[in-house]
Amino acid sequence: MNLWDEGFFWYGVQRILHGEVPLRDFQAYDPLRYYWSAALMAVSGQTGMIALRATNAALQVLALLCGLAAIAHSARREGQLACLVAASVTLSAWMIPHFKMADLAASILLVGALTMLIAAPVARCYLVTGICVGFAACLGRNHGIYGLAATCAAILWLNMNRVEGPSLVRAALLLAAGVVIGFLPAIVMLLLIPGFAIGFWDTIRFQFSYKATNIGLPVPWPWRADFSGPADVIVRDVMLGLFFIAAPLFGVLALARVIWHRWHRRAVVPAFAASAFLALPYSHYAFSRADFYHLAFGIFPMLIGCFALALTRPGLATRRGATAVLLLASVSTMYSFHAGWQCRLQGQCTSVEVSGSRMRVDLTTAKELAMIERIARQYAPDGRNFVAAPLWPGAYALLERKSPTWEIYGLFQRPPAFEEAEIARIKAAAPGFALVYDLALDGDERLRFKISHPLTYRYFVDNFERVPNPSRPNLELFVSRGNPGLATKPEFLEKSAEELAKLAAGAAKMRILNWGPRSTPAGTVPNAQPDGAAGIWVQVADAEDIGDVRMTLDGKPASSTGVSPAAITAAFAPALFGAEGTHEIAIEQLFTGAVIKVGSFSVAPK
Repeated sequence: MNLWDEGFFWYGVQRILHGEVPLRDFQAYDPLRYYWSAALMAVSGQTGMIALRATNAALQVLALLCGLAAIAHSARREGQLACLVAASVTLSAWMIPHFKMADLAASILLVGALTMLIAAPVARCYLVTGICVGFAACLGRNHGIYGLAATCAAILWLNMNRVEGPSLVRAALLLAAGVVIGFLPAIVMLLLIPGFAIGFWDTIRFQFSYKATNIGLPVPWPWRADFSGPADVIVRDVMLGLFFIAAPLFGVLALARVIWHRWHRRAVVPAFAASAFLALPYSHYAFSRADFYHLAFGIFPMLIGCFALALTRPGLATRRGATAVLLLASVSTMYSFHAGWQCRLQGQCTSVEVSGSRMRVDLTTAKELAMIERIARQYAPDGRNFVAAPLWPGAYALLERKSPTWEIYGLFQRPPAFEEAEIARIKAAAPGFALVYDLALDGDERLRFKISHPLTYRYFVDNFERVPNPSRPNLELFVSRGNPGLATKPEFLEKSAEELAKLAAGAAKMRILNWGPRSTPAGTVPNAQPDGAAGIWVQVADAEDIGDVRMTLDGKPASSTGVSPAAITAAFAPALFGAEGTHEIAIEQLFTGAVIKVGSFSVAPK
């Protein structure tokens, strides 16, 4: 369970069920994905996380069927079923995270639409392809741009040595008409829903002012893998880097191949040609933030194209061999990123109740859920709202509360006028407390909330009472003045002398058996995690009574620390490993302040 990105989507769907409009009433993706999930959840009568995931699972099935249909279009019949089963497992392995299923489905829809057009370039197919491009834009405007670029290139390609189908001008007009039809849901909202157009165009203006589509990460090239870790992690990281090479390389080579074939009037596999036109646009998506999530968003044109070409090859052994390579490469890269496998392999998940449903989550998330519920119970009872900034929109969805602010994911720096409007909303809502996650994402201090939103942070400091939160010092808790909850000591601070003595004894008893990684070349992220952070693990014994701890590097706390009876793991910002030097790793017990030295981490010259 992810209170950040998944919480962002979960909150939006809940607010639609309460009659609000995305982009107008709250920060959101493009609207169609919300209405899909909200419609299915309204039928079920459920608003929790399990119901939300069920709507994404339904979308996943539709996307998978579309992708398999494109692959099967020109496939040889002999051995087809087994190869398609392997293709379905391969595509499914990449279909994470589930809360971004709309993005995955959009790329597969575009491959399917272009496959249809290339197989039968008649007027009807040009119109339908345009409808699919417009529909994809309703799921995400970036998909509309990628789809339009690929489709325009495909139209030019289809007019090379054209012997059938509409002319270039008529084809372009049919495509444009289809795009308008497909984009009609957004057009209707722009014209008929008061205030939606303002929110829609404001988000576009902000995107241009930011001059980037995402916060970049270093590309995890295969030679930058941490070769000191376990064998399965080394294989995963090397394969991940190879896929980052393969995606744009496929786009270049496949495009060259289909152009050459068209020029020489040779037949092409429609799904392969469709993938060739989409691979490079979606490689941009993968590299916009080079982690496994965004690679998964951009990999489907390449996967579908490879399968489509492989299954047309003569020789059953050749087809099965190519299918097996794609299957094994994908599963070895992606299996450990699936939440179920992470729980199984790490053995650090526990069962919790979320919105009336039982779920298994990692121990860190379980503690966060319990902490949010305890804080809200004390400082915002009876449905009173609160502020969770900048990265916890899932806190609102968890407690089914409305955010006082429009912005629910406050990563980027905003102008003073925007902050002043948000502060006015906070004043009007009179929240019981504000919980501020003091985090420099990716080690970038500009992304720390007090830096990116200085006016809002100052408002909390000046108008709320700060309450110490020793269990999570990086979560700053500000409680509204006069709040009745301030009259009682919060339960998360209640530690008797006996409890403190037990924690101190637990710290003294704990033994460190092993830890790693212990070194890395400058600029290489050690044990890179799915979100790009560096991962440090410490194998421990006799740690049952250690309590809440955090790992530190030269006294700087990790962005997150996980504790189990056998190990303590932590994630650190990649920027901390950019220059050569030696850094001290330690474990700090939060309630007692006891510091347990782990060892020295070495950053070697490049």
